[in-house]
Amino acid sequence: MSVLERIQAEVESHPVVLFMKGTAQFPMCGFSSRAVQVLQSAGATELHTVNVLEDPEIRANLPRYSNWPTFPQLFIHGELIGGCDITVELFESGELARMISETQRQ
Repeated sequence: MSVLERIQAEVESHPVVLFMKGTAQFPMCGFSSRAVQVLQSAGATELHTVNVLEDPEIRANLPRYSNWPTFPQLFIHGELIGGCDITVELFESGELARMISETQRQ
């Protein structure tokens, strides 16, 4: 399986996926930490994280897969939502909580 197929499998296998530096329990950068905090505050109980620091192939190829250059990267229902700033904006507007609640109903 190619690295792009592995990324796609991660994105398609979980309703909420965060590619980040570190883990939800031990984020390794402020942006990743903030994204996890916001997702948890929005009600994401089934958050799947992928530590890009543990897999250099994913770290190198995820920007190519998503056409998004930075980490973290949030995917909901297989669709790229964006990075930390967009995640925070969606949280502040209430949209992120709505998106998360839809994942838990399915």
